[in-house]
Amino acid sequence: MLKFEIGGTKIEVEKCDITKEKVETIVNAANSHLSHGGGVALAISRSGGPDIDKESRDYISKYGPVETGKVAVTSGGKLTAHFVIHAVGPIWGEGDEDRKLSAAFENALLKADEMKIKSIAFPAISSGIYGFPKDRCAKIFYETLNAYFSRHHSQINLVRMCLYSDEDLKIFESVFNSNQWV
Repeated sequence: MLKFEIGGTKIEVEKCDITKEKVETIVNAANSHLSHGGGVALAISRSGGPDIDKESRDYISKYGPVETGKVAVTSGGKLTAHFVIHAVGPIWGEGDEDRKLSAAFENALLKADEMKIKSIAFPAISSGIYGFPKDRCAKIFYETLNAYFSRHHSQINLVRMCLYSDEDLKIFESVFNSNQWV
């Protein structure tokens, strides 16, 4: 587990179950249609219950598909978290993946600040079934956090990265430990 601070915001990186996080909002690694059929999205949908799926369908009916790099919000349903920010990350190989992944992380943080959220938990967006290399995902998450909390006066006081396996945690620890916070 890694713990450190950026400008007063605590950052924690560990192996954990995002569906059990005791934070105000969790981030879902979503697809553009908010159909939660696999990976983190399916786990969140199953744990959160039918409200998340219904609200997701309603969102798509009203606004259409969510662009890659953008976000949508639903309630947390039966989750401990009050809200789910659905961030659409890129599929590896579609082009401009680094920028799109950075935008997904940043837009989730912006939405959390807009909602006056104090605590948020992320999965490693796009690094599962979308095939984004985990070390590259870790680097982009690290860079996005550093840039975001350097530029914004944020109300977020806790950001957690919940990783699926010990191997994922080792990759993120290696990337984070090889950099210096500015």
